[in-house]
Amino acid sequence: MKGGQSKAEAKSTDKRLKTRGGKPGKKVKDPNKPKRPPSAFFVFLEEFRREFNKANPKNKSVAAVGKAAGDKWKSMSEEDKAPYVSKAESKKSEYVKNMQQYNKKLADGDDDSDKSKSEVNDEEEGESEEDEDDD
Repeated sequence: MKGGQSKAEAKSTDKRLKTRGGKPGKKVKDPNKPKRPPSAFFVFLEEFRREFNKANPKNKSVAAVGKAAGDKWKSMSEEDKAPYVSKAESKKSEYVKNMQQYNKKLADGDDDSDKSKSEVNDEEEGESEEDEDDD
């Protein structure tokens, strides 16, 4: 074949290009893991988005909202940003607590929730006490 690949070479490249089935070393995301907290800018963006959409109801562009928010954030002083920074810090401390609980559960190897276990145990204990009282 002139200037082309042989059939064997073409097959080997096809195998490398296949993407079905996922990567063998890729980890599966745990749905129970707490989400990362938003930064101060994203806390600001939540509020800004509501105000911007009220002021510009016909605007459908996400990029326009993002650009306007970025410009306003850059022009704000540190004093103006302070409430958003404090909210972000409180959300981060909440996240740290949740992650500690999550990691503790992983270390213990508990797949079931603690609440469901305690409810079942409480009901079983309560029934056995009632049975003893009747006798």
